[in-house]
Amino acid sequence: MMGSPLVLDFAELGRADVALVGGKNASLGEMIGALMPKGVAVPPGFATTADAFRLYLAHNQLEQLLADHLEALSCGDASLAETGHAIRAAIAGGTWPEELEQAICSGYRNLSGRVRMAEPPVAVRSSATAEDLPEASFAGQQATFLNIAGEEALLNACRECFASLYTDRAISYREAHGFAHAAVALSIGVQQMVRADLAGSGVMFSIDTETGFPGTVLIDATWGLGENIVQGAVNPDSWQVFKPLLDDTSLVPIIARQRGEKAIKMIYAEKADGPTKNIETTPEERGSYVLEDAEVLQLARWAVAIEDHYGCAMDMEWAKDGLTGDLFIVQARPETVQSRAKTATLKDYAMSASAAPILTGLAIGHGIASGTVCHIENAADIDRFVDGAILVTGTTDPDWVPIMQRASAIVTDHGGRTSHAAIVAREFGLPAIVGATDATRLLEDGQMVTVSCLGGETGAIYDGQEDYTVRILDLGKVPDTRTKVMLNLAEPSAAMRWWRLPIDGIGLTRMEFVIANEIRVHPMALVDPAALEDVEAKAEIAALTKGYDRAADYFIDHLARGLARIAAVAHPRPVIVRMSDFKTNEYASLIGGSAFEPVEENPMLGFRGASRYYSDLYRAGFALECRAISRLREQLGFTNVAVMIPFCRTVAEADKVLGVMAEEGLERGGNGLQIYVMCEIPSNVVLAGDFAQRFDGFSIGSNDLTQLTLGIDRDSDLLADQFDERDPAVEWMIRHVIAEAHRHRCQVGLCGQAPSDHPEFARFLVECGIDSISVTPDSFVDVKRHVKEAEAALAVVEPPKSLTGTHSL
Repeated sequence: MMGSPLVLDFAELGRADVALVGGKNASLGEMIGALMPKGVAVPPGFATTADAFRLYLAHNQLEQLLADHLEALSCGDASLAETGHAIRAAIAGGTWPEELEQAICSGYRNLSGRVRMAEPPVAVRSSATAEDLPEASFAGQQATFLNIAGEEALLNACRECFASLYTDRAISYREAHGFAHAAVALSIGVQQMVRADLAGSGVMFSIDTETGFPGTVLIDATWGLGENIVQGAVNPDSWQVFKPLLDDTSLVPIIARQRGEKAIKMIYAEKADGPTKNIETTPEERGSYVLEDAEVLQLARWAVAIEDHYGCAMDMEWAKDGLTGDLFIVQARPETVQSRAKTATLKDYAMSASAAPILTGLAIGHGIASGTVCHIENAADIDRFVDGAILVTGTTDPDWVPIMQRASAIVTDHGGRTSHAAIVAREFGLPAIVGATDATRLLEDGQMVTVSCLGGETGAIYDGQEDYTVRILDLGKVPDTRTKVMLNLAEPSAAMRWWRLPIDGIGLTRMEFVIANEIRVHPMALVDPAALEDVEAKAEIAALTKGYDRAADYFIDHLARGLARIAAVAHPRPVIVRMSDFKTNEYASLIGGSAFEPVEENPMLGFRGASRYYSDLYRAGFALECRAISRLREQLGFTNVAVMIPFCRTVAEADKVLGVMAEEGLERGGNGLQIYVMCEIPSNVVLAGDFAQRFDGFSIGSNDLTQLTLGIDRDSDLLADQFDERDPAVEWMIRHVIAEAHRHRCQVGLCGQAPSDHPEFARFLVECGIDSISVTPDSFVDVKRHVKEAEAALAVVEPPKSLTGTHSL
């Protein structure tokens, strides 16, 4: 009856065999044939074919039964639940055609001989012949069975896999996507189990799943078998690795690392208890990472190899064998959300929250929604769900899909970026917050809330309905300009959402924002803990720095990786990082900060910027900043990063700061390092020629320059109407410093809001011949348009070529 084999070894399959064995199994065969020779390890196995599935249906005379049930569903004579249950029961209750049973058992025996193990445990996975295509993919439609050993158990699991082609969610998904049920068959993949129960496993994407940024590999990991990650039952460890720097084996381009709680792990069970079970992890497991850095880099390099081979972003599963320590890729399929996203437009949201959030968690997507809470504990109660409500639950699985697509947002207590809830939320374009821990306890049924995923990696839930706006940015209409237009960025977790903007680099990264949001601890409290008497602060610092040999390493590590996530967005274009410019009152608000900061009457004009860096009061803290920059450039590999010194009052002060930096390994010109200075004090303008001999360029800080030129407190409500960057005195300062910088062959840019607020100011800057303008992301498109209009009106000629090297402004 059948014209093709019923069972094929993975090694006999390739990507062209999706119609025969489905996307998962075709991909496994492709990797074994094409990628194992390149070092990507894949466990062996075999697959049943589509013909095997159809033979099983024919042998049990099920074709007409299936057609009748589906017709009843289509006509409204039966519910989805009734239809799915009847079909699954019929398939699971069938008997095996002799030739198919023999083929499956023969494949299992051959696998047993290859791995040299009697009755080896295997993973039995479903692979529908229309799944995992770029235009049609979904999370967890069919069944997977782990740790299946012995022929009888294998045959039982295979029957259940066949039946799972008709789960309620699979039926409704095919209906929604226009797949004829009879045209879709199910292939079963039987793969050697990796002993991840004794180590760990997880998932991996070759693209940032939230923003579509193509430069990173995202890896999640948990102890034991990986189903808990997919189900969202654990908060996993996570890493982001920057792909363009992976070829240099001397670098460690891990730009983000987060230790998850990993409260439980799935392990093999005794046969009497079923194939697997969950147990609590030990304190040591919860407090440590599943993978070493070298293993993270190995997986990331495999992800790049797999992506390059397939020619598209990939969604992969991996496992580590606890007996051998070896890593394996156990599944790979095309990523189907960000790869389909429109790249010509970008949604920009804005919200002004009136109060602090009542709950936070991991943000999924970039969006916002308001609605009433609908708290549902399990899928049996989904009939209670109200369309458009905020779904709040502990965790989700594929049975929840019918109501998830009707929600305006999703909030779960547990889960990470690759949990089921996160995957489905992206599929439907919904804002979601996962791993919120106390959502089901704190949020009440019927409560009006606003779910915001606008704050980068951290999502926030607000009590009540907050006002927000949405703007569509058409990137196809952004003009090219001779004057470089760059971004001001400060928040690492939000930086990647702007990767599609056609920027010329990042002109200002405020280090103090990373310190305040990512580190939170005053650097001197880490350098000199003996000087800290606050018991509560000591306890908080101990908790934050847990796992580091030295508390100061916590600061260096977090600052370097935070800046790396910003630098990655522009790489290899220039990124200028301004060294810390907290005022004393702002430094004092950090954990442990009050013990190290003087009280000043006017912090704006006090102990800030360059004056701190060589002072005994902060010299050791500045050393940590320098070491973080060194790690960022030398170990992580972001040599596109330049540094900038803020509020440098005198030439003598400049010499002192440059001397301290050289002592800490940041010498101007070393490994291409450029050092810029902020031009924000009249003395910087008056002595621009002297400053130009010491620095590679200037960045005009228009706020402070206006404040100090006009003698107006920029925060004064009473004088706000007189604070204007377009004042003739301020414009004279700007024009003069641009001319002096160019006379000394230095680059000069401006970072400030004025060009976006005032089109005529952009024209003024272009007329002065400024090299670059750095603005906030939401004003980038408008500023590009203003600059283009100014260049056209002034008939600007080609500006001077870069004078200060590859990464100059």
